[in-house]
Amino acid sequence: MYYHLHLKSSQNLERKVMAIEDSNLRCRPHFNSVPEIEEVDIIYKEFISTLPKEERMPPFTLRKYQGFWYSERHLPGALAMRDTFKARPTDVIVTSFIKSGTTWLKALTFTIVHRNKYTFSNHPLLKLNPHDCVPITEHSYAARDEHYLETLPSPRVLGTHLPYSLLPESIKTTKCPIVYICREPKDVLVSFWHNANSFEWIKESFPFTQAFESFCEGGIPFGPLWDHVLGYYTKSLETPEKILFLKYEEMMKDPIGSVIRLANFIGYPFSEEEMKNGRVEEIIEFCSFNKLKSLDVNKNGIGDVQNDYFFRKAIVGDWQNYMSTEMANKLDEIIKEKLHDSGFSF
Repeated sequence: MYYHLHLKSSQNLERKVMAIEDSNLRCRPHFNSVPEIEEVDIIYKEFISTLPKEERMPPFTLRKYQGFWYSERHLPGALAMRDTFKARPTDVIVTSFIKSGTTWLKALTFTIVHRNKYTFSNHPLLKLNPHDCVPITEHSYAARDEHYLETLPSPRVLGTHLPYSLLPESIKTTKCPIVYICREPKDVLVSFWHNANSFEWIKESFPFTQAFESFCEGGIPFGPLWDHVLGYYTKSLETPEKILFLKYEEMMKDPIGSVIRLANFIGYPFSEEEMKNGRVEEIIEFCSFNKLKSLDVNKNGIGDVQNDYFFRKAIVGDWQNYMSTEMANKLDEIIKEKLHDSGFSF
């Protein structure tokens, strides 16, 4: 069955718009522009009301659909995206589980693709957050702002957190490359917990122990993490020309090799002259955590979601500052069991 959202004029969406010369890029829709579940199309509302519900995971009520948990407010957009989104062969799709190095990968991919269009002095990343330059596609649909995606000139770099099973068929069948990044689950959990507590109405009401238990049960947005990762990992083995599977920790160890590999895969390889002149290193520095975090645009934000919460530490192993040995062992055992016989390990 197909479900369709009614379109809503962008004039009815309150958002901060920032124009970038020679592009249609602008800030992403405010979080509060995403309708409450009571406001969405009646068909979506009735369907979603039948799905399993989870309310222990702030800031959103979750609903379980085809084995994965989604924010109740964003699920209508995810379904609409699945059913109606039309990928272009020139698109580049950046995918990940939440809090897995997504911001960094988006910045790198966007800069690689558009390196001949923008200089480092007039680059969109100086004025917009990476999640504005590479919009989260299902969020655009949830905010009834999907028409904006069509205004973006090719090549588009688009992001999504959807599991592989919910991707639109056009993404799966069109020649657009998919790049997926994963991260050590314990670090994902810590980053997610900090992210959730960045919402003013959640602070001090969402202890780490609660986040840990929910994570172990797979009950966080887009979870379970292990099923999300395995969905893309398995498909990357079946179609290595279609999906590039990356690990955050490996990219941190070898950023130069990783960026060269990324550029080759998405069809924007560096020339010998660029390599000789240090273009790869310049892009890595330009997209570095310290560089992006220092920009004014990433010290502020829009609506309820501030850009600075995308830039916390960006280090490997921060989980050790939050988890007891018992907690770490428990999660490791769960991950080991879930990945059994898959051939994959973090």
